[in-house]
Amino acid sequence: MREELVWQEEAVSERLNALHHTLGFIGALWVLLIASLRGLLSGRIELKETLHQMAFIGATSVPIVALTSAFTGAVVTLYSASLLVDVGGGSFVGGAISLAMARELAPILTGIMVTARCGSAIAAQLGTMKITEQIDALRALAVSPVQYLVVPRLLAGLVMFPILGTVANFAGVMGGWVVASAFGITLNTFLRSIQLLTEPFDFVGGLIKTLVFALIVVLVSCQQGLGSRGGAVGVGHATTRAVVLSMVLIFVANYFLAEALFAER
Repeated sequence: MREELVWQEEAVSERLNALHHTLGFIGALWVLLIASLRGLLSGRIELKETLHQMAFIGATSVPIVALTSAFTGAVVTLYSASLLVDVGGGSFVGGAISLAMARELAPILTGIMVTARCGSAIAAQLGTMKITEQIDALRALAVSPVQYLVVPRLLAGLVMFPILGTVANFAGVMGGWVVASAFGITLNTFLRSIQLLTEPFDFVGGLIKTLVFALIVVLVSCQQGLGSRGGAVGVGHATTRAVVLSMVLIFVANYFLAEALFAER
């Protein structure tokens, strides 16, 4: 199975329909995933590039993930607290927002924010390298583009996404507590509700989601970038496709993950 199949340029044909494009996209992702896993298992990891990507995907994404999660938690609490307090259920506000953040909101917000910020950048970087023939130069030097470019980004994503998901959980709950306090809910009541309604697996399940989302964002962004053609316009189109496809697949995967992880709980 050759890595070049991932970004092989296809002849434009009007006979190709949506099904062909879809199957080609799925096949390219599988080829890229297998090649990346093979690169990870080989042990030949570009440590410097991996650390650089961890800083790019993780450290520099913390502010935007924390900010969006905090305000999302605040808004959800604003609606839920106003309803629960009216019916005498104010003691459940903390658990409700904690459960929502842990299972759904924190993983989704992490995936969406990192896609918008980092997935687009990855697609643009690799797309620019493709059209300027830097990818061909790597292959001419007997350097695997997947090993050198994709594996560090994939490893960085798998490490940093759960950390960002944890940050999103904490920020969302803190934002919810700030709003809950305005409704007269004490910190002790808020924390006791979290302890009562939230189980450790709710948090773990959310982190499992972030790992799947990391695979989606990195693989789709790399595949679209490496498949760029048509100059600067092609890079722009590849970047747009990477963001749109990643977000759509995140929401699709989220449904099946929620069904698998939480349907029986």
